[in-house]
Amino acid sequence: MAGMILKEDVEKVRARADLYDIVSASVTLKASGTGTYVGLCPFHDEKSPSFNVRPALGVWHCFGCGLGGDVFKFVEQQENIDFREAVELLADRYHIELHYENGSKQNEHAGSKRARLLEANEEAQRFFVSQILTKEALPARKLLGGRNFSQADCERFGCGYAPQGWDNLVRHLAGKGFTQQEMLDAGLARRGQRGIYDYFRGRVTWPIRDSTGRTLGFGARKLYEDDQISAKYINTPDTALYRKTQVLYGIDIAKSAIVKKRQVVIVEGYTDVMAMHLAGIDTAVATCGTAFGAEHAKIVRRLIADDSLGAVQLVGPLKVDGQSLSSRIVFTFDGDAAGQKAALHAFGLDSAFLSQTFVAVADDNLDPCDLRIERGNEAVRALIAGAKPLYDFVIDAAINRFDTTYTTGQMGAVKAAAPLIAQIRDRSLLDIYTRKATRRIGVDLDIMQREVRDARRQLHVRDDDAYAPKRRSGGFGGGVGAGDGFGETNGGAGFAGRDRSGGDPYANPAARKTLERRDAADQTYYRIDDAVFICEQQFMATLIQVPRAIDPSMFASLSLSNFMTPVFRSLFQTIAAAGGLPDTTTPQGLWMHNLAKAGGPLLDPVVNELAVMPLPLPPSDADLRASDGGAAGDGDANGAAAQLRPASPAEQQYAAELTAKLLDMGFMRRIGAVRRRMAQLPDGEEKIGLLGEITRMEAARKDLQSQIFGNNVG
Repeated sequence: MAGMILKEDVEKVRARADLYDIVSASVTLKASGTGTYVGLCPFHDEKSPSFNVRPALGVWHCFGCGLGGDVFKFVEQQENIDFREAVELLADRYHIELHYENGSKQNEHAGSKRARLLEANEEAQRFFVSQILTKEALPARKLLGGRNFSQADCERFGCGYAPQGWDNLVRHLAGKGFTQQEMLDAGLARRGQRGIYDYFRGRVTWPIRDSTGRTLGFGARKLYEDDQISAKYINTPDTALYRKTQVLYGIDIAKSAIVKKRQVVIVEGYTDVMAMHLAGIDTAVATCGTAFGAEHAKIVRRLIADDSLGAVQLVGPLKVDGQSLSSRIVFTFDGDAAGQKAALHAFGLDSAFLSQTFVAVADDNLDPCDLRIERGNEAVRALIAGAKPLYDFVIDAAINRFDTTYTTGQMGAVKAAAPLIAQIRDRSLLDIYTRKATRRIGVDLDIMQREVRDARRQLHVRDDDAYAPKRRSGGFGGGVGAGDGFGETNGGAGFAGRDRSGGDPYANPAARKTLERRDAADQTYYRIDDAVFICEQQFMATLIQVPRAIDPSMFASLSLSNFMTPVFRSLFQTIAAAGGLPDTTTPQGLWMHNLAKAGGPLLDPVVNELAVMPLPLPPSDADLRASDGGAAGDGDANGAAAQLRPASPAEQQYAAELTAKLLDMGFMRRIGAVRRRMAQLPDGEEKIGLLGEITRMEAARKDLQSQIFGNNVG
């Protein structure tokens, strides 16, 4: 068993890992002030962005759920692994050899369990692709060719073939150094009475990848009648890598177009994704063996979210510059009963998502692949362009079942449509759709309103308003007031059914954090929102973000008594425990790591929050480089790798003013204490001595103010 990873190797990985690159693989980040990026948090469900990333500091923080940290913490949270595994995973990604305290090192196939499973899947994909041109794979090539897919098309989408034999892949992977347990854990093999055997046999295969292109699992279609598995399509079973509720086939090739166009098309099969992309619909993805659910919705919303108006909540289909279609999520359900059932299932998603959701159904219920075969690429594009809003599709489908020229047909349509309208949680849309359905059916409004009201009560529908401003809460210690734009809590809603593990929502770290922060925000016994708090907060933010802006001699004059806010008193002690002001050669990432380690679990969120807090200063050169695209991977992207940068003159001046204010307040408190002591003494030598002490402190205050506020610090 390898020992602990050597610290110098951990720092090598930290220096190489690009936080912006890693986060933006799953979260669409937008510039928000110089050097800062925001997006929808991947760890809790939110509708407006409160997830902040500072690439120049190598730190991230979510003001909604309170989670934050460095690049390792992000990978830990995202992949549900521990610190060591996160280091090993990133080391594997950036090709860094790790050494351990017992003298061992990563060899060619070493690394975390997760990295090994990824390697096994990649090797399996290479094996499947190598088999597609064999003689045995002729049925697979005929199936794909019959759907108008050329060999080049199949290569583009990674189509492969799993041979009919019992253990072809198992023997291939064993020859590459993979253990039987790794094959089982990756979902590539199963255990039988005679040992392990291939899970995928005699089928066409498609690789299911994440947004970064890593192969997490496979989908496979039946080719032979004697297949022992009767299902036409099978997928990799749930593994440490693959969760069917959290993957979308084609997301790796569609992601950039989805982000750019703020559109996504959800289809029902692998060949449908291929047909869509080949027809020019480059935003198509598919679920893998399960219905589209809340976890899928979160993936999509993080990519298409639009925060162009800042704190203003934007919902509904929005215009997109340069695009003929507005932002939207389009489902290509079949027009039959199963398709309508799938559309009804989508009603369980949240209001903001549904307001952008459309349905596209071909006239004769052809799926996109068959539509392309019969009518060509233009028909596929027209299908998406003519998509209908989900609410209208479902309600109209119910009404169309009845002949509303008759009174009994009208009442039947009312009874069918009312429960559907009642499920529209967004009260701002409820009345509109009630009136639209009333006009279509031709009955009095009060009849439909009564039926909708009764159905809403019976179904226990939660009232919601997707357009309402979201409640915001304060930060640690109540220092941030409501409505200051610091973070969204979504009104405390959304715990039930949102736990990534599928179990107790209170076991979800993000949900637990949200509850804890709401408790802190709602209490009434501790509130600080004054000049003292602001000064201490700005000083700590400056110290964390630009430690070289702090004058060492002035910092040495500070003591615990210079801070009044309890959290900043604790943070001052944390900085001392971390070694005080860092050396100028300290890497930025190591400085942040040392602070987080010294602060522990209680103060780590405070450090992260202050690290992403905007300062009232001109942007630094590092922030300007990041804003000009440096965070996208141009070699200067990873601020954590760089040494602590020198402070600009403006930063030095600001830091000096803050430090002077803290020192001045310390003088004031000591002068007050001495005056109180003098009031208790009789006239005499001791009282005169105390008066002299006050005179010296007043002179020191005057000199300090003259030095800082009377001259520019350069």
